[in-house]
Amino acid sequence: MSRDEREAFLADVHVGVFGVADPRGDRAPLLVPVWYAYEPGGGITVFTGRESVKADLVRAAGRISLCVQDETAPYRYVSVEGPAVIEDRVDPGERAAMAHRYLDPVTAPAYLEANSHQLEGDVTVRMRPERWRTADFNAFAKEFS
Repeated sequence: MSRDEREAFLADVHVGVFGVADPRGDRAPLLVPVWYAYEPGGGITVFTGRESVKADLVRAAGRISLCVQDETAPYRYVSVEGPAVIEDRVDPGERAAMAHRYLDPVTAPAYLEANSHQLEGDVTVRMRPERWRTADFNAFAKEFS
């Protein structure tokens, strides 16, 4: 994908797979599905529990990765990785924007109300992508059409 294509794809609504190194003994990296925010040219934003395993591992590793995909043929994906920082707060406006990104206009306010306690219990993880990996199988699929 071109730079514009990959950034537009990442900015679209997908559930991302968040990855962070897990040095606790004989373990593979921690991979979990997450909601995320991204604007072309900017950074990735994810919210997680202040005392979660994910937050602890980000603090230790200082780096994360995120992979998003299109699950319909022809398949596409974007994977990014970079340094991560944790902010010890969640901006209510950013949380509301993320809920409205993933939920319909009726469900988002109800979700925000039901989970308002998370504003105190969550932290914000921010990552600026340094490395990108992409694939777009549109051209490959055209060979078989």
